[in-house]
Amino acid sequence: MDALRPYIAAFNSRFLLMMQYRAAALAGFFTQCWFGAVHVMVLAAFYLGAPEAAAASPITLSQAVTYTWLAQGLLAVMPWNGDPEVAAGVRTGSISYDRLRPVDAYALWYVRAAGWMTARLVPRVALMILAAGIALPLIGQGQWAWQPPSSLSAALLFALSETLAIALACAIVMLINIIVVATLNARGINILMQPIVIIFTGNLLPLALYPDAVRVALFIQPFAGTLDIPNRIYFGDLTGQMAWAGIGLQVFWTVLFVVLGRFWLGRVMSRLEVQGG
Repeated sequence: MDALRPYIAAFNSRFLLMMQYRAAALAGFFTQCWFGAVHVMVLAAFYLGAPEAAAASPITLSQAVTYTWLAQGLLAVMPWNGDPEVAAGVRTGSISYDRLRPVDAYALWYVRAAGWMTARLVPRVALMILAAGIALPLIGQGQWAWQPPSSLSAALLFALSETLAIALACAIVMLINIIVVATLNARGINILMQPIVIIFTGNLLPLALYPDAVRVALFIQPFAGTLDIPNRIYFGDLTGQMAWAGIGLQVFWTVLFVVLGRFWLGRVMSRLEVQGG
């Protein structure tokens, strides 16, 4: 426990710091409600305007709507930016302190990223459940609402898968952080990652709705594990062996990226150039 104490403290301090930004959470929530409503209307136009195509779709309109609200509620988990604290350290030169601390730099940055993500996630998910899961049915718009999990087993598997999604997202953020340290600039990699993450996580369009020819490739690529796989487990599109295959992919990519990140960070930190002041 003594060895873990610095990392637990780093997670707690970052989590509590980010939880203070209530106005940012409310602003993000209202923005996500707007974009979620736009996505729902586009999906409704597709399903209701082309009934033959909708009948052949692997997921129903209700499932696609739930997928959309889940995607908006879990938006804070998307790894499309590096940790701004690392970027600030590169800019000011304070990153050298992490090089000198008697702790593992990779583990320290990883738990900081986890605290940063989960603190932004908790209030937005809670607000999205209230709005899309409770308020919409109460006003008679249940067909456009966030539906509950398809079963108890789906809910339990979703909880496991979403935990792994956060772990995988943190491992991807760590790779972005390392690129920021190596290039001494955060803007380039952050701009590059945003369209990649929006498309390949399923945030723009559920990956199950892409053409059959690319569906398997989209399922096994790493970004699916941060959003698409947990969401499809939630509403029962992935069950049994397919659900466990998705969870296995999440574990595989997380372990691979952690191993790669630890090796790469060691190389970069050994040749660290400090600028700023």
